[in-house]
Amino acid sequence: MIGFLGRRGKQSAADKAAIEPLIEGFSIEVMPRTAAKVDDFKALLPAGTRVYIAHIEGTPIEDMVAAARRLSEDGFPVMPHFPARIIKDRATLEDWIARYQGEAGVDQALLLAGGVAAPVGAFHSSMQLMETGLFDKAGFSRLHVAGHPEGNKDIDPDGSTGNVDAALRWKQDFAERTDAEMAIVTQFAFQAEPVLAWIERLRGFGVDLPVHVGIAGPAKLQTLIKFAIACGVGSSLKVLQRRAMDVSKLVLPYEPTDVLADFANASRRDGASAVAQIHFFPLGGIGACANWAARHSVAAPASAAV
Repeated sequence: MIGFLGRRGKQSAADKAAIEPLIEGFSIEVMPRTAAKVDDFKALLPAGTRVYIAHIEGTPIEDMVAAARRLSEDGFPVMPHFPARIIKDRATLEDWIARYQGEAGVDQALLLAGGVAAPVGAFHSSMQLMETGLFDKAGFSRLHVAGHPEGNKDIDPDGSTGNVDAALRWKQDFAERTDAEMAIVTQFAFQAEPVLAWIERLRGFGVDLPVHVGIAGPAKLQTLIKFAIACGVGSSLKVLQRRAMDVSKLVLPYEPTDVLADFANASRRDGASAVAQIHFFPLGGIGACANWAARHSVAAPASAAV
């Protein structure tokens, strides 16, 4: 099987050897409704895999906490999303934190603005969530934030990166003045070089938080285009659309082999890795993504603490 965005054709032994250490200790994202379709996560994921739980607008907090509890009881570190724009007020935020902690033993979170246009209440940014001090008060040890290598027009409507850059500088400062372990988790990408250039740019203005790069798991091309449109992944969408114009390649399923090899080869070339960890978006299904990772001989991670 080849990655349909690939240029090299059949995967080389060198690429496979390079990919394996890169994806060791990967994290993965689920939603309550997709998690409910999985009979046994322990049979799919390496022990210690960090599992993010995406909170889509309209999902009851009870469903989120139930999914977190199930995964936590199975021994997985759980990182639920806290989308600022769907949280009504400080009391709601405090209630969510207490539920996750008390019912599921959660002590880490992904903080993000969220994809809704208008906030439902007091919060519109992840920075406001951090400023409440509630995560620190509850003893959350790890806070992750979103990264946008292709920019984010919800935050910078003019197409620039001014606001997202300023936000990451603020989060860097927050990490330096608090005890929270922090990292940046990016939207999914289909090309390595733009992401690597973005990371280099961050380092240039003083943001040195670890970067966990988002990668789409195996999926049909039509599925990837649908998610790329929904998530506003601009340049990646153009890559997918060009691919869709080639009927001979349209039927080939996507696998992330080539893009991961590009990240790995860049690390070997530069003598260091800009990528702290890989985070999988299982757009074609949790099972398909986990099985693909297993075929690439990923050892069980020693921890999920990168």
